[in-house]
Amino acid sequence: MTATADDRIAVAIAGDHGGWRLKDAIGSWLTEHGYAVRDCGTHSDDAVDYPDLALAVARLVAEGSCRWGIAVDGAGIGSAMAANKVPGVRAANCHDISSARNSREHNYANVLTLGAGFLGTALALQVVQTWLETDWGAERHGARVEKITAIERSYSIADRGKDR
Repeated sequence: MTATADDRIAVAIAGDHGGWRLKDAIGSWLTEHGYAVRDCGTHSDDAVDYPDLALAVARLVAEGSCRWGIAVDGAGIGSAMAANKVPGVRAANCHDISSARNSREHNYANVLTLGAGFLGTALALQVVQTWLETDWGAERHGARVEKITAIERSYSIADRGKDR
């Protein structure tokens, strides 16, 4: 992917104390491949709470200032749970190329979560590349994703009681 400074796709990234090194490697890879990176932290082994970092990434995606987000913690599961609480976010915890492809094509994931304790850097970068390069399968899966969105709307605070 070749991009100018004006048309680079923005990707929000974050990693907790267990995932920041992998997050930094992903950030470097993204920059090298023409993406604009919004680094939400952290930058050391000092303990931090992954829900705070996943929320920072999810907010940037939900508000539209970043097209995609990537959050890294020890397992990736907690970050997915936290990010999925933000309306408009469909976070997927992926651990291999097949789950990365499926999460985008079938579920229209816009946030990727990774477990630094489960993935080496080389595989994580392959997962990221596959995830970013996989398009949504609109015709086959769009109606199912719309059902997910309808569930989200029915439980969101802003819409509570409108369509239930």
